[in-house]
Order: sequence, then structure tokens, then C-alpha cells
Amino acid sequence: MNKKSIKDVEIKGKRVLMRVDFNVPLDKQQNITDDNRIRAALPTIKYIMDKDATLILMSHLGRPAASPRGERRTNLIPRFRLRR
Repeated sequence: MNKKSIKDVEIKGKRVLMRVDFNVPLDKQQNITDDNRIRAALPTIKYIMDKDATLILMSHLGRPAASPRGERRTNLIPRFRLRR
């Protein structure tokens, strides 16, 4: 059985949940130090947006920090802007 790619499925007007690997390395000031993983996902993200699908990106960042409630909050400033 062959695997299907996003181009094998009709996505126009549909919702697409995309699992992406945005677990990028950060420095001590929480700046992205290597954005290759983000750049690698951009062609697929753009393809989905160009097909007028609703895109939901799902990822994680790092490992849970040791805190009393197991919470870790990191805000990343968007580095890329996609245009239709």
C-alpha cells in the first residue's frame, strides 16, 4: 500500500490538522538559534493555504520544565510571514 501525500487528497475548503516539528533550539533569551525545521515545513504550509483550506498547526517546544504544576510557557515571536 502506497502512502498518500497532501497532494493526493482534496483539501479545498476543508480543515487540515498538520503536525509539524517546530521543536527548534533556543538560546537563554528564548531566541530561535536554528530555524531549519520551520523553513522545511513552509512549502507544505503554503500549499495548504493556497488550496483555501483552514490550517491548524500542532507542535511542541522543548521538554516540560520542572515546576510545581508542570507548566512551561514560552512565547516565540513569529519569524515568517506567509502571503497568499
